[in-house]
Amino acid sequence: MEPTRLFAIISLIALPTVMYGGYALRRLLESGEELTEFRRTYFRAGHAHAGVLQILALVYYQYLAQTSAADGLKWAACAVLVLGILAQSGGFFVHMAVGRPDAPSVGTTITTVGAALIAASLLFLAWSLIAANPG
Repeated sequence: MEPTRLFAIISLIALPTVMYGGYALRRLLESGEELTEFRRTYFRAGHAHAGVLQILALVYYQYLAQTSAADGLKWAACAVLVLGILAQSGGFFVHMAVGRPDAPSVGTTITTVGAALIAASLLFLAWSLIAANPG
């Protein structure tokens, strides 16, 4: 199976988990359970980033499939993108769990690494699209 097709399937399966996260947040807010503003903020940030980045990934895979990059590079690019998405959105949840307001934590480091991985995969895609049609 082509890497772009497999990773698109994985993203489509992952989207309902993001949707469930939104449902879980809504239920927490409605239940009156004590969620501090700090935790609410980072829960929302993690959830929002996960959803938006999954949609970005679906677009990414479509464009990557149009390039002439070798299959091994496509596999690597898709894996780096997925790791970046998991790290960026997951870092917000880690920070929510172990971080403190106005102070960095391991969660902020994870989020930063995720952003760098996503940026690298996007730059690879841009380069691949240019190389596929230089004129």
